Amino acid sequence: MSDALQALKARLADVHHLSMAGAVLDWDQQTYMPAGGVSARADQKATLSKLSHQLFTDDKTGTLLAQAEADLKGLPEDHNDAALLRMARRDYDKATRLPEALVEEISRVTSHAQEEWAKARAANDYGAFAPWLERIVDLERRTAEALGYEERLYDALLDQYEPGMTSRRLDEIFGELKRQTVPLVQAIAENADAVDASVLQRDYDEEKQRHFAESVLRDCGFDFSRGRQDRSVHPFCTHFSQNDVRLTTRYDRNFVSMALFGSLHEMGHGLYEQGVSPELEGTLLSNGASLALHESQSRLWENLVGRSRRFWNHYYPRFQETFGATVSDVPVEAFYRAMNKSGPSLIRVEADEVTYNLHIILRYEMENELLEGRLSVADAPDAWNAKMQELLGLTPPDNREGILQDVHWSIGIMGYFPTYSLGNVLSVQLFNKAVEDVPSILEEIEQGQFSSLLHWLRANVHRHGRKYLPEELIRRATGSPLTVQPYADYLRSKFGELYGA
Repeated sequence: MSDALQALKARLADVHHLSMAGAVLDWDQQTYMPAGGVSARADQKATLSKLSHQLFTDDKTGTLLAQAEADLKGLPEDHNDAALLRMARRDYDKATRLPEALVEEISRVTSHAQEEWAKARAANDYGAFAPWLERIVDLERRTAEALGYEERLYDALLDQYEPGMTSRRLDEIFGELKRQTVPLVQAIAENADAVDASVLQRDYDEEKQRHFAESVLRDCGFDFSRGRQDRSVHPFCTHFSQNDVRLTTRYDRNFVSMALFGSLHEMGHGLYEQGVSPELEGTLLSNGASLALHESQSRLWENLVGRSRRFWNHYYPRFQETFGATVSDVPVEAFYRAMNKSGPSLIRVEADEVTYNLHIILRYEMENELLEGRLSVADAPDAWNAKMQELLGLTPPDNREGILQDVHWSIGIMGYFPTYSLGNVLSVQLFNKAVEDVPSILEEIEQGQFSSLLHWLRANVHRHGRKYLPEELIRRATGSPLTVQPYADYLRSKFGELYGA
C-alpha cells in the first residue's frame, strides 16, 4: 500500500467516525432524548458536521487523494482500493463545493426543524412549521447552486441520494409508472369490495405485536446481537457500524399492519447494512450504493416476501396463536387478502403497493415547484391537497394527514423521495433474478426459510457496499439496467388476481 493511500484511508476513517457519532446523536434525538435537549443537540450535531466537513474538504485530503490516484493508476476497477479512490474523488469534488458555514447551518436548522415538525404535526399546526420549511427550502436551493447542475436545481439534490439519476430520467420513469398503473388503480376501484380489510383494525395488543414482529425479523436473518429495534414517531433505520444497526417502528393497537410491515421494511435496510463486506467496514464504501438500492431491499422484504401468500401460509398459524380470539374466526386466505387491500389512502407509509408511487410523484412535483419558486411555502398545503385529489381522488381532512405527515423535509432532505419509487421498481427486478438463479426460494418462503434469498442478496448486492455506482451494481446483479416492466407485470398479476381486474 502506498504511503499516500495509507494516510488517506486514516483520514477518511476519521471522517467516517465523526459521521457515525452524528448518527448516534440523531438516533437518540428521535428515540429517547427529552424534548428539552433539542437546542444543545442542535449545537452538538452542527459541531460534528462542521468538523467532518473541515477534515474531508481540507487541502491535505485533496493532496493525498491525488497522490494515491497516481500511485494506484491501472489498478483493476473492481479492486477495493480502486473503488475507494473513485468514490472518494466523487465525494470530495462535491463536498469542496459546499461552504463550511452552509454545512453547519443545515445541521443546526434541521435539528431544530425536526423537533418543530414533530410538535406541529401533533398539534395539526402547519403555521408553526412553515417558517422552518421556508429556511429549509432556501438551504436546499443554496446547496443545489453550490453543487452545480446542468438542467434543473433538483438534479443536484437528487444526485446526493441516487448518483447518476436525473429529473429528466425520473420524468420518463414516472410517466411509465403512471401509464402502467393508473388503469389498474381504476380497475381495482370498480371492484373495491372484493377485499375486506376490517380484520386489520381489531384490537391487537402492542406488546404481542412487538414480539411477533421481532420473531419474524430473526427468522429472516436480522442479527439482534448486532442490532436492535425501538419506537419512534416515524420508522427509520440507521447504523453506526455493521455490528450496530438500529431499527425503529411505531405501533397502533387498532391497526396491526403498521408495526408489522414497518418492522419488515426497516429490517430490509438493516439486513443491507449488516451484509456489507467486513473489508469495507469503517470506510466510505461501507454504506449502500444508493437510496434506491437501499429501498429495494426494504420493499422486497416488506412486499414481495411479507405480503405474499406463501409467507402467510407459514406464519398465519403463529399469528393466530399469538393473538388468539382476535383472529380465530378469520381463515388465512382472507387475512392474506386483507393485508393486500388496495385503494387510495391519505398516508404514504400506509399506502398499498399499487397506489404508493402516486404519493411519491406528488412529493416529487411539489419539491420541484418549491425549489424553483413556482410554489410558495404558504400555499403548499392547498397545493398538496389539490394534488392528492388529482392523483388519488382524496382530500386530507387536515394538515396532519396532509403536508405534515412526513419527516423528510424537516431534516433537510429534498431529492430523496423519488428513491422510494425507484426502490419499488428495482425490488421486483432483483427478486425475479434471485428466483431465476435459485428457484427453491419460493418454496423456502412457504416453509419460513429465508437463507437462500438472503444469501443471494448478500452475494449480489449487500457485500459490495458503495463499490459501484447504482447503474453498474444493478447491471451486475440482474444483467440489465433498471426497468419498470417487471414491476408493472408483478402488480398486474398480483392485484388482477385479488380484484378480478
